[in-house]
Amino acid sequence: MKLTEKANENYKKLFANTVFSNNMDEELMEIVLNFSLDEVIRHENLDEKTRQMVILAVTIASQTQKRYEVFVNSALNVGVTPTQIKEILYQSVPYIGMLKVLDLLESTNRIFEERDIKLPLEKQSTTTRENRLEKGLEVQKSIFGDVIDKAYENSPKDQVHIQTFLSDNCFGDYYTRNGLDVKTRELITFSILLAQTGLEPQLKGHIQGNLNIGNDKQKLLDTVTTLLPYIGYPRTLNAIRCINEVAKDQK
Repeated sequence: MKLTEKANENYKKLFANTVFSNNMDEELMEIVLNFSLDEVIRHENLDEKTRQMVILAVTIASQTQKRYEVFVNSALNVGVTPTQIKEILYQSVPYIGMLKVLDLLESTNRIFEERDIKLPLEKQSTTTRENRLEKGLEVQKSIFGDVIDKAYENSPKDQVHIQTFLSDNCFGDYYTRNGLDVKTRELITFSILLAQTGLEPQLKGHIQGNLNIGNDKQKLLDTVTTLLPYIGYPRTLNAIRCINEVAKDQK
């Protein structure tokens, strides 16, 4: 393949012990690798570990198991820890459902074993059955503020249990975990949501959540730029529109 100097450098760093694709169509590989590993990177400012984590998140959301396995290896190659990789999987459960995560969990464990990473990893939970609602609400409000109280107040009685589930399960069981800080979890959630269709209300909500905790507009735009080769232009442009609408007062 005729890769640019920068693309070739990044390819060797990321995929040293694996193969990005067994696709024998060199023409396509030249286009996608030169674009994703050179041109795109020149227009965003994410550090390498964050870049690989958000890419890993969209491979999960996109249900591309073979590519997911490739990017687990590339993430490990640049210093993303096994715990961080597992926590990206955990973080994805409330946003894509457990059925889409379990096969990828098996793939992850197999790759870890192949790379002599001892399993099971140390547990990262910080809550109990007794305090997960309290701790979940605490994290929710630290991200979204008073909107959480309003969501409870405005919820019909036959639906308020969903608000409770969001607090004790989505946030109490997942956001409170060690292994990734809250800012990284929100960026991962943003990446998972933008990789899917029809989730504009949820995407906008988490754009605001990211802005509230310090992932500014530029960080979100850098993330979308990074992910463009993996999600395509329609979803990229949709995400940018949502960012511009929510962050209209930010430069």
